[in-house]
Amino acid sequence: MAGYNRRSFLKLSGTALGGIAVGSSVTAAASTERFLVDTAKTSQSEVESAGLEVVHDLHEINVLVVKGSESDVESLGIDYAADSAYSLDLPIERESPITAEDASDEPAYPIQWDKQAQNIPEAHEITRGEETRVSVIDTGVAAGHPDLEHAVNEELSQDFTGDGYGAAGPYGGYHGTHVAGIVAADDQNDAGVVGSAPGTEIVDCRVFSPSSLASFADILAAIVYSVRIGSDAANLSLGAYPSTRKGQGKFYGKVLNRTTTYANNQGTVIVVAAGNDGADLQHDGNVVSLPAEAANVISVSATGPIGFNWGGEGLESPTYTPAKYTNYGTNAVDIGAPGGNYDAEFPAGWYYDMVFNTVAMPNFDDEGNYLGATYDYSWIAGTSMAAPQVAGAAALVRSQNPGLNANEVRQTLENSADEVDEFDKAYYSSGVLNPYAALK
Repeated sequence: MAGYNRRSFLKLSGTALGGIAVGSSVTAAASTERFLVDTAKTSQSEVESAGLEVVHDLHEINVLVVKGSESDVESLGIDYAADSAYSLDLPIERESPITAEDASDEPAYPIQWDKQAQNIPEAHEITRGEETRVSVIDTGVAAGHPDLEHAVNEELSQDFTGDGYGAAGPYGGYHGTHVAGIVAADDQNDAGVVGSAPGTEIVDCRVFSPSSLASFADILAAIVYSVRIGSDAANLSLGAYPSTRKGQGKFYGKVLNRTTTYANNQGTVIVVAAGNDGADLQHDGNVVSLPAEAANVISVSATGPIGFNWGGEGLESPTYTPAKYTNYGTNAVDIGAPGGNYDAEFPAGWYYDMVFNTVAMPNFDDEGNYLGATYDYSWIAGTSMAAPQVAGAAALVRSQNPGLNANEVRQTLENSADEVDEFDKAYYSSGVLNPYAALK
């Protein structure tokens, strides 16, 4: 098998057919009119009296997101930080080698190596995730996709961006629909693909606009909202790396840890993509990956085969092989899960090593008016695809044992994970996700 240096691999990933959906993001800009303020030493009335407009009331974590001038925020004499925008690094080319018609004519389970590796059909004999709820904090979930229309709760779905497009649609891109399909794609419609927990309910918490920008404040608001509506798990296939631990980054870390700890204490399992920078998060200096290294989250690395379904005998690398792009780190990653792999030097068919699931491409006119979506299926790879495997598994565990708290769900998934001796433990920590074993 051809060798790759991680950095050179990332340069190739943006133009791959099917595409690498990068789970980590980069800071785009600091806002000059939106701020996060710590209200531990003030009140909402005092904030409003200073001439500031409250955008998100996150009283559960003693935070308000406000809009106004920085001088008015400074006049309060409290801790604050400017909101920041992040760009989700999506593939430039995303032409699927298989079409929706091909996928819907016959069930696509035979090419879903990720579900096969997790023994999902056997897990469904125990539970399909009924009576649970998973929030997908992402670019938007297409409620009209044939494989998701059974699952998306449009009434509870929320748009946190304020861009006017609404929720339960792929307004920020196809990414969120792929993530949601991995969690809950319909297993009983004799078409398309299978999700890990097709009996769960999906709530779309959209934090990305068509411009692919998301704000730190909106992400926090979506996590708090997920707790308010009783989500059993919240999936965040997003993040920022590297983030400094100093200055404004220190404030972000403090508020983020407060948010994720609150969610965990209230029973919502927070699942986060570890990121696709090929970085050792344990030994990367005074920087941090957010929210992957936040307190009380399950940080997920990506695994994937090389050589699946190519017609030859055996795989070049098994399904639990660490993906070439995945971040890792002994105390930074909690579990590995199928996210897809990639080797461009192999012949046609390399895309089978990625994760095949639902996508929805939004269509806009020249004035930005939404014209609807094109529903399809595609191969994509990334820790973005690994995280929802874990979120779906969390729904299965909670469905079987509704009385478990968030820590107990996490412990169940980690204690039942498959240990891997062939590769460094830093890629997996507790091991590779095994939902069927978790239920047994």
